[in-house]
Amino acid sequence: MSGERTRRGEPTRRDTIKSAGTVAVGGLLAGCTGGDAENDLDDGGSDTADAETSDADGGTTTDGPETTSYEACIEPAGCLTFEEVPETYAVYNGAWADMAFALGQRDGFLTAGNMIPGFFFEPFGLDVPPQGDLPSMWSEGGWDKESFYELDPDVFLIDPNYLHGTGWDGSWDQSDTKEINDTVAPFFGNNSRRRREFHDYKLYTLYEAFDRLADLFQERERYEAFAEVHEEVQTEITDRLPPESERPEVGLINGGSDPNAGQFYPLNTKDEGYEMKPYRDLDVKSAFSQDLEEGGQIDYERLLDIDPEIIIVHWGIGTTGDTDSFSAEAFRDQYVTPMEDDSVGSELTAVTEGNVYPGAYGEQGPIVNLLQTEMKAQQLYPEEFGTFDPEAFPEVPEENQLFDRQRVRDIIAGDL
Repeated sequence: MSGERTRRGEPTRRDTIKSAGTVAVGGLLAGCTGGDAENDLDDGGSDTADAETSDADGGTTTDGPETTSYEACIEPAGCLTFEEVPETYAVYNGAWADMAFALGQRDGFLTAGNMIPGFFFEPFGLDVPPQGDLPSMWSEGGWDKESFYELDPDVFLIDPNYLHGTGWDGSWDQSDTKEINDTVAPFFGNNSRRRREFHDYKLYTLYEAFDRLADLFQERERYEAFAEVHEEVQTEITDRLPPESERPEVGLINGGSDPNAGQFYPLNTKDEGYEMKPYRDLDVKSAFSQDLEEGGQIDYERLLDIDPEIIIVHWGIGTTGDTDSFSAEAFRDQYVTPMEDDSVGSELTAVTEGNVYPGAYGEQGPIVNLLQTEMKAQQLYPEEFGTFDPEAFPEVPEENQLFDRQRVRDIIAGDL
């Protein structure tokens, strides 16, 4: 060990959770590599041999207990060998916390920089502190390196390239990421929410990422149980969707849109990444053309020219109110009332028919995705799936539920 990690004194479980793969800090990986990769960031390489033990004469012998090490792989971090299952972890994007919670790892959660509001987890008996109560890895416009050391997790569930690849912090480069990997804990994650400029390697789907995390935490049975619930929901939705010709076109706008100023930012409902998964799973057709979806800004006149049957505000379900609960009143004040008060906006079909809805929170793992897929189905097809009640969310009448809440609670608790 070197640097700040050494001068802090006593080693932590990082010393027994050995990284044997690579982190893509010198260049992006094309795929996962084995435990003896040439670019191994640990100068000592992996330690997967049987432990040597002292014999009665003070010598050593290789006849000690069998190793219990195992391997978990994900791009771009590569394949990592662990001698113990990580007990604590830190994430930046909350979907990875959701995945870990689903695998029964709530107690090991240390922090998230972009955490999912806690009310999403309440139906499943999970207590999640507000974002403001969590330690932050980001401070004053940059990554706070000291906080990475202070958190001292067994593993960072973060794509290592995310730290220097986004360009958010011009003072942080690949050597800083390498330092954290070498002296604090390994990185294990993939920038799966959406494809960013730096991400020219595999972007995992939600359940592909979840699958890899199940390997890390050695929770294969919990993963498979969740995958079964997910598949059941997907099948039921597919069976109940109306014919394609009867499905509405949706105007999905970014939550950063400002109806008061007449500024709207169109989004593509079919983009890759877990943030658009509910829309893709419901085969939601976008009302916007591709050129508008690729970073365009439109005003009321252009929006009226398109006149979507339904307008959905992406992230809207978690970014209004006090974040401890969704506020239908706050959503209406921020998005709907300004449209109704505008001379052009008031002519929009979605406004006159009351079809302006809060969209899915972009951060979502398997738990929150179940809720949000159910929510989208109700907003788009109330006659088939039941009416969405913004005042009650995330509570849903049992007859309108697409999955068994108790079953999910049981999986999280390990009652399989």
